[in-house]
Amino acid sequence: MILKEIIRERRSAKSFILDKAIAQDKLSEIFESATLAPSGFNLQPWRFITVQSLSNKEKLYSCAFKQEQIRQASAVLICCGDRHVFSPEYIESVLELGKSSGSMNEKHADFLRGAIPTFAKFHPSYDSIEAWTNRQVMIAVTQMMLTAKSIGIDSCSMEGFVSKAIKENFDIPEHWDICCLLALGYSANERKFGGRFGVKELFYQESYPQ
Repeated sequence: MILKEIIRERRSAKSFILDKAIAQDKLSEIFESATLAPSGFNLQPWRFITVQSLSNKEKLYSCAFKQEQIRQASAVLICCGDRHVFSPEYIESVLELGKSSGSMNEKHADFLRGAIPTFAKFHPSYDSIEAWTNRQVMIAVTQMMLTAKSIGIDSCSMEGFVSKAIKENFDIPEHWDICCLLALGYSANERKFGGRFGVKELFYQESYPQ
């Protein structure tokens, strides 16, 4: 499938075929696509917990308003953003990645050592750090959904859950914020496209018309 077809054909699965597991190599392919997503300053703040066992699905089910996709899906990812990516130690680890890959020289690394903490301190483009991490995480989640569709696997990103309960049940660190859940599996039925507003309704030329 070409990308345009994948985007047009992907749907949010509301029910999954029970007992139809995703092969591990396909899951690995989906997961790898998340690691290739872009992020601000290449900080890669996304963190994922994979839930596949029946007992853990039941725990997650109870934290997610008892939505059946949780029980039915082959795998459910708890998609989180790590606020500690702005710590000096973490920033340095990202800079080392850039230098070791040959994409960054020491001059650029030095610039980022000052620019990243300044951005985090004044945060001109976001009100809370969770808003920033959520932006980054959703880019990675979108890449996983499109990759999944390209290999015949369906998905559903889910916002219905109680963050505090999930954190307690899955020992999630305090400095991780839960952005969404991502259910993966094989859809139990075909879904029609829910309808979308067109380009003319959503795009404005140069500025908002008065």
